[in-house]
Parts: sequence; C-alpha cells; structure tokens
Amino acid sequence: MKSVLRLLFPIMALSACEGPLALYYREGESVSRLQTETTQCQVQAVNEVPVANQTRQSPPTYWPGRTYCDGRGRCYRSPGWWQPGRVYTVDVNQGLRNQVEAQCMAKKGFRPISLPPCKQNVKSQVPAVPTTTLPPVGTQSCYVKFDNGSFQIITPGQPG
Repeated sequence: MKSVLRLLFPIMALSACEGPLALYYREGESVSRLQTETTQCQVQAVNEVPVANQTRQSPPTYWPGRTYCDGRGRCYRSPGWWQPGRVYTVDVNQGLRNQVEAQCMAKKGFRPISLPPCKQNVKSQVPAVPTTTLPPVGTQSCYVKFDNGSFQIITPGQPG
C-alpha cells in the first residue's frame, strides 16, 4: 500500500499544477466566436507559412575513462566512450507562423493575454460556471480549467 501511495502523490501533485492560460482576448466577445476566429487564423497561417521540419542532432559527448588503483599501487584506466547526440526535429517556420496568426487575430480586434490559474480561495468564492462571453480582465484576473476543456475567467471583486 505504501508503494502505491508513493506513486500516487507525485501524479496528484503534477496534475494539480497548471500553467498560465494563453488566449486571444476582446472584451465582450463570445468564447465560441473567439474559437472560430482563432481556428480561421491558424488555418490561414499554416497555408501561408507551411510546416518546414528539419532534423537536427545535438553534439556528441565524450565521457573520459576512469583510473582505478588497487591496494598495491597498480593503476588501471578504463576506456572512455562517445555518447551520440540527441536527434530531434524543429519546425523552422513555427515562429513566423505564430506571427502570421497573431497579426490575423489583431486585424480582427483580438490581443493575446495570459492568465494565471486561480488559487483555491478564489475558486471557492464563485460558482463554477464556464465562461461564454469574455469578461473585463485586470491584474487580479485568473482562470479555472474544467475537465471538458472549457474555462472560467474570474476577476476578484467583480460579479461572477
């Protein structure tokens, strides 16, 4: 039982950690319209700046051998070895594609924002209702993410 708990606690801790919510924002806009506009701009961006993957490899690493000495003062050296570099793929157009998407959304009146996850004491003060219309946001605004992928934007001090 103890080994199960040791495995369960790190998983629970990781699932409880959420990063910031990055989204395009225009006060008063519906979330469904935001999603539609975002998808249209993403499609436009990928059509204008297609994926261009390049395979790359990090440099290899040399691990020198070790010297071992016995009790009689005789020393031996084990051979060193090379560890090959890691092979990975990079989409060299990703940055430009992100710019095209952001410019498209800006033309539609949206700007990018990032909201931190709400702390438990903030979450508990308002009913859990997914946001359907983007509310006014401020420096204290935060978000709650639901299991179905929807979210709720909360600004403490403003009605829910």
